[in-house]
Amino acid sequence: MRILLTGTSGQLGHALLPHLSRLPATAIIHAPQRAELDLSNAAQLRLCINDFKPDLIINPAAYTAVDLAESEPEKAHAINATAPAIMAEEAYKLGAGLIHYSTDYVFAGDKADAEGNWQAFAETDATAPLNVYGKTKLAGEQAIIASGCQHLILRTSWVYSNFGKNFFLTMLKLARERDQLRVVNDQWGTPNSADWLAAATCEILAQLQQSTDAAAWWQQFGGIYHLSATGATNWFAFATAIIELADQQNKLGKAAPQISGIPASEYPVPARRPHNSLLNTEKLQAAFGLSIPDWRIPLDACMQSVQAPAFASLHTTTQAQGQTT
Repeated sequence: MRILLTGTSGQLGHALLPHLSRLPATAIIHAPQRAELDLSNAAQLRLCINDFKPDLIINPAAYTAVDLAESEPEKAHAINATAPAIMAEEAYKLGAGLIHYSTDYVFAGDKADAEGNWQAFAETDATAPLNVYGKTKLAGEQAIIASGCQHLILRTSWVYSNFGKNFFLTMLKLARERDQLRVVNDQWGTPNSADWLAAATCEILAQLQQSTDAAAWWQQFGGIYHLSATGATNWFAFATAIIELADQQNKLGKAAPQISGIPASEYPVPARRPHNSLLNTEKLQAAFGLSIPDWRIPLDACMQSVQAPAFASLHTTTQAQGQTT
C-alpha cells in the first residue's frame, strides 16, 4: 500500500508517522514536509498526488490557529477546505482512499437534555460552526463527501501531545514558571492524545489491510466517525489533571501552582468557542470494535514521555484556553 501522509510538522501527523511504519503489512509511506508541499498551493498538491499515486491519502494537516483564522479566512479556507477537496478529487480519479481529520468545532456546542446537562454530539446531529475555523473544516468535510471518493472523516477534539504547541505543553510551561493560573471552566469536552488517535487510526487501517476486498470495505465502513476518548471535563479540570500528574512525576521543578477557574467571558478571544464539545463514539465502536480509553489514561502516558526540554521554549500567556485539531 502506498500512503501519502500530510502534516507531519503538526501533532497528529508527527504521531502518525511511527505508527504507520509498524503496520502489519508492508507500506510505502511518503510524508513530504511543509517546505516540499504547500497545501495552499493547489497545483503543487495535485502534482504531488499524481507523481506518487497513493493508494491512500491520510490528511491530518489543518490550519488550526482558531483565533487568527478570524482575520485570515482565505488562508484557513485554502488549507481546511480547498486542499481536502483537491485530495478527494484526485483520490477519486486514482481509486484511492482518503482518511481526513475534522473537529468538534463543526457543531454549535449547545446540545443538552431537558435538565440542561450537556449531551455528546452524534455524527447525525446538525452542524452549525461558530467560527471561521469550524466553518472551513465543515466545508472540507462537505467537499470530500461530494467528491464520491472512498473516505473516512474522523472528527476529534482537544488534541494534545508532547510535540508542538498545545494546551498540555502550555500548562506544563506555565506551571513551571508561575504560582497562580486562571483557566476557563465553562467549556466542556474530551482531551485526546495525538499518540492515541494515531494508534486508533492504525487499528482501523490494519482492518482495511486485512480485508480481501478493499472496495467492499470502503463501501461498508466509509463515512464520518467521531474518534475520541471517553469522559467529560473542562479546560480548568484538564489543566488541574496535567499539573497534578506533573507534580506527582516530579516534572515541575517547584511547588505546583494554585489554579482557579474562570468563565470564558473573562477571557475574550476573537473566535467564539462551543461550550459543549463532547463527541459520541458509539458508531465508531460498533464499526471497528476499538477499545476506547478514559481520557486520563492517554494523558498519563503522554506525561511519562515528557522531558523538560520538550516544553521549555514555548511562548505562552498568563491565562490559557485550549486549541483544537
